Amino acid sequence: MTFITINDRLAGGAAAALFGLTALFYGTAAQAQDCANRGQLDTMYCDADGDLVADAPTDPAKLQNPGTLVFAYTPVEDPAIYADIWEPFIEHLKSVTGKDVQFFAVQSNSAEVEAMRSGRLHIAGFSTGPTPFAVNLAGAVPFAIMGSEDGRFGYKLQVYTRKDSGIDAMADLKGKRIAHTSPTSNSGNLAPRALFPGLGITPEQDYEVVYSGSHDQSMLGVVAGDYDAAPVASEVVERMAERDLYDPEEVKIVWESDPFPTTSYTYAHDLDPALVEKIKEAFFTFDFTGTALGEEFSGVSKFVPVTYEKDWAVIREIQKANGVKYTPQDLAKE
Repeated sequence: MTFITINDRLAGGAAAALFGLTALFYGTAAQAQDCANRGQLDTMYCDADGDLVADAPTDPAKLQNPGTLVFAYTPVEDPAIYADIWEPFIEHLKSVTGKDVQFFAVQSNSAEVEAMRSGRLHIAGFSTGPTPFAVNLAGAVPFAIMGSEDGRFGYKLQVYTRKDSGIDAMADLKGKRIAHTSPTSNSGNLAPRALFPGLGITPEQDYEVVYSGSHDQSMLGVVAGDYDAAPVASEVVERMAERDLYDPEEVKIVWESDPFPTTSYTYAHDLDPALVEKIKEAFFTFDFTGTALGEEFSGVSKFVPVTYEKDWAVIREIQKANGVKYTPQDLAKE
């Protein structure tokens, strides 16, 4: 499997990605097509059918059917590890589509969105919170998510603290130092800001918010005593426990939410429809059993169909409550 590293223009991280995405964002505004309805989509795209995602181009000459498909998974601390984990799926994707497939290692959500918007990324997994940015800024079309055999999917927002912290309920967070992950993270920041006030605790008003940078760092910081508690995604801390990155006996859950959707798997809106069907076939026929992917994402056994309109409604509401705008600047806060 070919493993693409970040190119020089993106190597500077989020700041460089923001520069590139902002330039691309404004540079293509003049190319806006006539469109009766686009909702919150960027002017590059149109949503004539009202399903909240970009329509495929009506001009066949504007459809992509590349010889090599580029696939990316949401930014992680060690992309090389995930390149190996995804290899069985990528081989399956090659077989079904008849295309070469390359794994693209992204270092930030801005870089990933820019890559799809510019046409360099064809299939991508976007984290829960950044998915609406990918939809509206990059023309990403969510179609699949990892789920169980019976079709269930999702993760929970959980508030962790050390067992010896003296924190036993949400009210005990008052006056404490609490780790949020990053500004645009759903479970790590936006959901707590939208949901915690209803539980009688308001971030920044009732406790100090410290951004850790990731769910992993939030959890490790709680274990180390750097933070009094942290809202984190259940799927992340479960994988950390499986890797023995922390001792579950040292921590406890103070509160947890109903399930949220996990990483969305998307295709670029301008891919040839026949190719899109092959991509979907590859996802929905992949067998996780006995693969590195199945071992990494325990509790899931297949990809299940989703729609952005339905399955990301709760995420859009959380982001709306937080005043999030689907712009490169708001995305770069990640």
